[in-house]
Amino acid sequence: MDTRIISNPSGSDLDLLAETLRSGELVAIPTETVYGLGANGLDVEAMDKIYAAKGRPSDNPLILHVPDGESIRPLVQNISATAQALIDAFWPGPLTITLPKSDLVPDRATGGLSRVALRCPDHSICRDLLKRAGVPVAAPSANISGRPSPTTAQDVYHDMNGRIPYILDAGSCTIGVESTVVEVHDDKVIILRPGGITQSMLEDVVPTVIYDTALINESTKAKAPGMKYTHYAPDASMYVVVGKPSDVVEAFKELSKGYKGPIGCLVSYETHALIGMDERFQCHCFGPYGDALALGHDFYKSLLHFNANHVTLILAEGVEPHGFGVAVMNRMEKASSHHVIYK
Repeated sequence: MDTRIISNPSGSDLDLLAETLRSGELVAIPTETVYGLGANGLDVEAMDKIYAAKGRPSDNPLILHVPDGESIRPLVQNISATAQALIDAFWPGPLTITLPKSDLVPDRATGGLSRVALRCPDHSICRDLLKRAGVPVAAPSANISGRPSPTTAQDVYHDMNGRIPYILDAGSCTIGVESTVVEVHDDKVIILRPGGITQSMLEDVVPTVIYDTALINESTKAKAPGMKYTHYAPDASMYVVVGKPSDVVEAFKELSKGYKGPIGCLVSYETHALIGMDERFQCHCFGPYGDALALGHDFYKSLLHFNANHVTLILAEGVEPHGFGVAVMNRMEKASSHHVIYK
């Protein structure tokens, strides 16, 4: 199969991709978070193609993407006042809401769970395609399962060339980290996966917002994407250090002892200024010290760059887990197999 990248799509291009989705084939789609591997979310055979292309476990739930809030009504049993308040406040946007599914939604889309995960992306080209498709589009990240998520069409092509017919190219993703996933109850919201919508943002709308603290193991059904199995992992071993720039540099020196290189370093401008001349280090600066938004935007892109350059070790500067930093550190912890050092 030849994989075609469609850039600067015309209306006829979007109609072609919409028909491709309706007919049960896969299309990689852009969103504001990461690129998704899209399939008809009402077609079991189409969703099976997602699992096959990604090598994804079939008990890992999928997120159904819709063009607007009204489109979810046939897919759920009901929309509570709390859920509607979240939809009004954060859609379109990086918030995935899980609600009791209707009989229209196949179990394949939910990993066998009674709830379906739903999102309206804050991406005009994506929503245009979703509207033209006329079906909810199941779309996990468009990468081989376990690898860093793609934030450009070229990232998708690296993993999916020959596996899918089309990639819709709309440039780089603006956020770079997957959506927040929440489970909605009558007067309470449980965060299943942190993302671009933070706890404090949710608390502006709903009085009670808590994190799900369930320990996910191999025998536990995942409530949301990203809660089970290895995720976001680069090819090289990775360590994350959180602290002042001087402390980060000292930790990097200790961690890199015995490595000949090349060593990938993801750091702030301030930390980079203190590293000095070490020919082993390939440094990528994400932005100012402590800038979680900048780090989140560049994180996956940096891991894929380090993979392409065959580094022997990755040393990354983290941020304090507050606000959006919670989502960023969640991804960094998973990518580093929880090799995180707080100084």
